[in-house]
Amino acid sequence: MKIKIQHILLTLLVAGQLSAQKKDENIGTEVVNVVKPYTPTISDAFKVKENPPLEDEDNSKKETITYSIYSFPVASTFVPSKGKAANVDKEQQQRLYRNYVTGGVGSFLNLLGELYVTQDVNDADYAAGMFKHLSSFSDVKESKLDSKFSNTSLDLTYGSRKKDYSWNADLGYQLQRQYWYGLPDEFGQALTPAEINQAIGHIDQMQSYHNFSLGGKLKFKESILNGIDLKYNRFWDAYKSAENRLILQPTLNFDMLNKHITTEFTVDHLSGSFDQDYLGAKYSYTNLGVYPSFGMKKDAWSFSIGAALFYGIDSEQSKSELFFYPRANATLKIVDQYMMFYAGIDGGLEQNSYRNLTQENLYVSPTLLIAPTDRQYEVYAGLRGKLASNISYNVKGALLNEKNKPLFLANNFSDIPIYKEMYQYGNSFGVTYDLVRTLRLFGELRAEFTKNISAGVSGTFNQYTMDYEAEPWNLPQIELAANLDVNITSKWYAGAKVFFVGDRKDRQVNLDIISIDPIDGTKTVKAYFDANAHVGYKYSDRLTGFLRLNNLGNQAYQRWLNYPVQSFQILLGVNYKFDF
Repeated sequence: MKIKIQHILLTLLVAGQLSAQKKDENIGTEVVNVVKPYTPTISDAFKVKENPPLEDEDNSKKETITYSIYSFPVASTFVPSKGKAANVDKEQQQRLYRNYVTGGVGSFLNLLGELYVTQDVNDADYAAGMFKHLSSFSDVKESKLDSKFSNTSLDLTYGSRKKDYSWNADLGYQLQRQYWYGLPDEFGQALTPAEINQAIGHIDQMQSYHNFSLGGKLKFKESILNGIDLKYNRFWDAYKSAENRLILQPTLNFDMLNKHITTEFTVDHLSGSFDQDYLGAKYSYTNLGVYPSFGMKKDAWSFSIGAALFYGIDSEQSKSELFFYPRANATLKIVDQYMMFYAGIDGGLEQNSYRNLTQENLYVSPTLLIAPTDRQYEVYAGLRGKLASNISYNVKGALLNEKNKPLFLANNFSDIPIYKEMYQYGNSFGVTYDLVRTLRLFGELRAEFTKNISAGVSGTFNQYTMDYEAEPWNLPQIELAANLDVNITSKWYAGAKVFFVGDRKDRQVNLDIISIDPIDGTKTVKAYFDANAHVGYKYSDRLTGFLRLNNLGNQAYQRWLNYPVQSFQILLGVNYKFDF
């Protein structure tokens, strides 16, 4: 082999040199002249190959190596220790009770009472009941007449929750009593002091409102018929006024053209009469409506598109009319959770009733003209979201067009004759209708600073335009509100609410003097500010005591013309929770 031959030649050369040195050890001297020192260049170097070729036949082929693993069990005594969660401070979960009773007594001999009970009859059926009472047995200082009032209601429910459907039946009764105590300042100008006293003694009669309700709901989980709502009201007063109302509202859900469509139907029948000899003594309306709609989502957008179609029948006037209202809304997520734009259009045929008007103004006369309101459209747009994780906001602008919108207007009066109906002394309100256009701006800000402190503030600004009336009677332009709730400790809590309502306009004249000195009769009902506060102490998870302070500003402001409210009020009460 080549490597072995080179090794033999090198051995012979070294041996020859050693032999020559022994023969002549004195080799003499010689002068060597160095002309130029040696300077190596790149060409003098040679590159060593990283992978030199192997010419050995034994290395010319690579052998294939196969590995085999033989597994066999090995006994182990290792036992892993169990993990342990870190300690976390947990608040004790407050027990929830299904029933409660509340009672309180306060200034002006105000009485408060509430009772709510619910009980499971079996695994599916349940029964519940609610009783409420609020009354005052003392008079407003600024009033010459009795100003006592009471409001008592009882509601009973029986229901069942089945696998495929659920239903409940409701039965209720409400009794409200109040006096027409708001005499105008001009009252008695044509009377002697003795005649004034006689008239005041005659007016002190109480008006009573009674409402009996019967209804129910039926809901299906998987059916084209989503549910049915049914409600019947029988309403009457102490002056033989009576009203019946039946509302039936079935809802359907189905798929068509790859869209999920919801369709709501409405059958609203209202009929009633006023025993007093005024225009509109009898009325009867039937409104039939259908409202189909479907929704969809695309990227950051979500839509709901539909329309409402109503057919209104006035049986007393033998008239009927068809109404169409577009209904749609859309939302756009601009910044997730922090800013969302929304807009829409809405409308509908809204049936006014004697009962609904009395719930808004208890001091109306039993001589009203009842008619539905054609809410032609409400176009709105706004932004809502969060300024921070604990601060939310909502800003909205809207334009409303309402035909036959009811406006409360004080009734004119005459001092002569003395003995009239109790509501004919300028101490009651009627209703007038007009086409009202409203430009509305609304803003709201809510914050939860901690789990124990929350607050909110809101404001509404309105600008009204009417077709016939000179003013938007008894409609405020500005409404502001604010609230604060604080859990001081685990036992103590407190809160406050503040309201501001701007000036309103009303109109009233004394018919005895208008012929002598004609006047417009427009009056301003001044703006008012009302502040309420409460504080409570949780003696236990069952028993809580509370103190309520109302009208902290001690203002005898007027919610309606000539009707001052109670001044500063204080009420002390307790609440007790329990289970059967």
